Amino acid sequence: MKTFHIHIEGIVQGVGFRPFVYKLCLSHKLKGWVNNTNDGVHIHINSDEIMAEQVMRELVEKAPQLSVITSTKIEEVVYVEYDNFEIIHSSSKEDAKLLLTPDFAMCDDCKRELYSRENSRFHYPFITCTNCGPRYSIIKSLPYDRETTTMDKFDMCDICKEEYNNPLDRRYYSQTNSCLDCPVDLSLYEKGVIVDNFRDLDYVVSQWNKGKIVAIKGIGGFILTCDATNAEVVSRLRNLKHRPTKPFALMYQSLESLEQDIELREVEKEQFNHYSAPILLLSINEKPKTNLALEQIAPNLDVLGVMLPYTPLYKLLLDKFQKPIIATSGNISNSTIVYENSKAKDELAKMADIILLNNREIVIPQDDSVMRFSKNQKSRVIIRRSRGLAPSYINPELKLPNKAVLSMGAMMKSTFTLMNQQNIYVSQYLGNTDNYEAQINYKFTLDHFEKLFNPRLEAVIADKHQGYFTSALGKEIAEQREIGYYEIQHHKAHFYAVMAENNLLNAKRRVLGVIWDGTGLGDDGNVWGGEFFEYNSGSVNRVGHLDEFPFILGDKMPKEPRISALVMTYNINKGSIVKDKFTKTEWQIYNKLLGNDNLLKSTSIGRFFDAVASIVLSIDKQSFEGEAAMQLENIANRYFKKNRIKLSLSYIENDLLPTNLIKLLLKSILVDLSLNMNHEKIAAKFHVSLAHYIYLIAKKKNIKAVAFSGGVFQNQLLVDLVISIMNEEFDLYFHKELSPNDENISFGQLMWYISEV
Repeated sequence: MKTFHIHIEGIVQGVGFRPFVYKLCLSHKLKGWVNNTNDGVHIHINSDEIMAEQVMRELVEKAPQLSVITSTKIEEVVYVEYDNFEIIHSSSKEDAKLLLTPDFAMCDDCKRELYSRENSRFHYPFITCTNCGPRYSIIKSLPYDRETTTMDKFDMCDICKEEYNNPLDRRYYSQTNSCLDCPVDLSLYEKGVIVDNFRDLDYVVSQWNKGKIVAIKGIGGFILTCDATNAEVVSRLRNLKHRPTKPFALMYQSLESLEQDIELREVEKEQFNHYSAPILLLSINEKPKTNLALEQIAPNLDVLGVMLPYTPLYKLLLDKFQKPIIATSGNISNSTIVYENSKAKDELAKMADIILLNNREIVIPQDDSVMRFSKNQKSRVIIRRSRGLAPSYINPELKLPNKAVLSMGAMMKSTFTLMNQQNIYVSQYLGNTDNYEAQINYKFTLDHFEKLFNPRLEAVIADKHQGYFTSALGKEIAEQREIGYYEIQHHKAHFYAVMAENNLLNAKRRVLGVIWDGTGLGDDGNVWGGEFFEYNSGSVNRVGHLDEFPFILGDKMPKEPRISALVMTYNINKGSIVKDKFTKTEWQIYNKLLGNDNLLKSTSIGRFFDAVASIVLSIDKQSFEGEAAMQLENIANRYFKKNRIKLSLSYIENDLLPTNLIKLLLKSILVDLSLNMNHEKIAAKFHVSLAHYIYLIAKKKNIKAVAFSGGVFQNQLLVDLVISIMNEEFDLYFHKELSPNDENISFGQLMWYISEV
C-alpha cells in the first residue's frame, strides 16, 4: 500500500468537486482526504498504483458537469496511513492559482424543488445548490468558501447546516445554501418607503399589469422590467433610460411560450439550457401569438434579444405574470449597471415605480451575456461576454509562461485581461470607458482582481491610442510599479486574439487576418478599420485594406452616417446625391473641408456600412453604435428569407478584384436605386459583395487559412455569406469563446506579448 497525491486544476471550486471525489473514493473503499486550496483540489489516497491510476481516470471522465479540468498531476508521496476518507477544510496560505467559477443559472433539480409543495424550499426565491446560483459575483476572496463570499453574514438554520455538512447531499458545501427559515430576504421600495421581509410576489405582478416599471435585483445587478405588450409603458421606459431606438431584451416564462413568438432551432434551445443562460438574438415569427409592442421594443427590426428566467425569483414572477417582460439593464443608457441597494434607491427610483431589493450583496456587477447563431451555418457569435461566461478563459492548447501580465483593452466595449500563474482571466464586459462611471467600474473590477490574485506584474500592454482611458491607466500602473509598458496597434490585437483562440500562433502556415470594425488608430496615424494582415513565421504585416477616404469631424462621423455617405460619394459626384441631407451651411463647410488634401484618412468598414445605410435607408443619424449597420443587415436578411444565397448577387463581376471597392459598390448601388430596385435586394447584394471581396483577396494572396475578427463580424449574415462562399476552398477561423468586437482586444494584446516580447 502506498500514498498518492492527486492535484486537479481548473474550474473545480463551487461545482461540487469535493463531494464528487468523496463519493468516488468511498465507492472504491479508499482512505485519505480531499480539500480545496488556492491552486485547485488536492487529494491524498492510500492505494496501489493501479487503483490510483484508475481513480485519476475516473476523476477526469466522470467529473461534475459544471467543472472544467485544465491540468492533472499524480505522484507518490511519503506514506501516511489514513483511518477513513474525509473532506477537510480549505486552505489559503498561498496566492491564488484558481480559475474563477462563473455565475450559474438555476439547475433542473432546484426548479423541481421550487414547485414541489412537499419541499421545504417551495416558492423560495433564492433556492440554490452546489450546481447553480451565484459564484463570481459574490466572491470577496479565495478560495471559494462561504466565509469568503457575501453569504458569510447569513447564518444557516439547522437543516441547512445538516445539508451543508453532509458529503452525500446535493447541497454539501453549497456556499449559497439558504431556505425559508434562514432566508435571503426581499424588500420592496416604493415612493420612498421600504417594506422589509417582503414576500408578496403577486403585488409585483399586479404592478406590471397596471403598466408600471419594476426594478429587480438579480445576480449581477438590477434590471428594469415592464409588460412587453404595453406600448405606452415601453415608450416611457425608453424616455426614462434616454434610449431612443436601441432594442430592449425580453424575458419569457418558458421555451414553450417563447416559441409562440420566436423562430427557435435546436442549437438555440441547447444554448438556452446551458448554465450561462444568455440573451439570444432570434428572428420574430411572421405572426407572433403574443401582442408584443414590437415597434417600441425593437424599432424596424425583425430580431429580438430574448432570454429565459435564470434565477428562481425571475421564474416565480414570470410564471405568475404569464407574459413576456422587458428585461433591460438597470441604468441610464451608456452608464454601468446599478448593483448596490443604496444606489438603486437613489438612481433607479427616478425610473422605476417600485424596486424589488434583496440583502445578498453583489461584489462584482455584470450585465447579461448576449450571443447569436448565424442562420444557415449555425455559427455562434458572442456579442457580449459577461454573466455566466466571464471571467476565466480556458484553452488548454495555449502554452503560457509563468508570468503575471496585465493587458488593458480598448475604449469601447472594454475589458482587461490578466495572466497570472498560467491562468487567463478576461474580465466581463465593462462598458465604454469614455464614460466616467464605466471608468470607475473598470478600476473597481481591476482592483478586485488584484486583491484576489495579488499578481506580481512584470508588464502592462495597451492600445497605441493615447486618448484611451485604458491606455492612460495602463501607463500609469506601469510607471508606478516600474515595470514594462508596451503598446500594440488595435487591429493587430484583434488578429492575435482570433489566432490564439484557434491555436494558430505556432502554425507553420501563413494566415490571412480579415479585421473589420469601426475605428482604431493605425500605425500610420490614420483611422483603420478594414484591414488585411498576413501572419507568417511569427510576424504580422498589413497586406491590404479598404480604400482610404477622408475621416472628418471626429466623433461626429460615427454618429451621423450621412457624413460617411458624403465623404465616400465625394469622388463620384462631389457628394451631390446626399446634398439634401445637410443644411446649406453644413454643405458649404463640409465641402470646403473635403477640399483639403491633408485630411485624416480612414479605411473603416464600419463607416462604409454607415454610408450605404444612409444612401439606401436614409438613416442619417444613429442613437447607438452599429444601429445603421444593424438595420442594413436586417433588410438584407428579409431578402434571403425569400431567396437563396448566390454569388451572382455580387456587384463584383467576373471575379475581378476591384481597384476601388467603395467606388464600385456605391456607383452600382446608385444605379440600382435609380432603377427602383427593392432596398432589401440592394442590401443583400452589398453583403454578398463584401464576402466576395474577402474571397478574392484570399485568392490573390494565395493564403488558405483565413481568420476573422472585429465588430463587423457580429453580423451573422456576413458570417454566413463568408462561410457559404469560402468554406470549400479555405480554412476559416472565427472567435470561439470571445466576442469579435473590442472585448477581445485585451486578450489579443496579451497574446501579442507572449508571442513577440
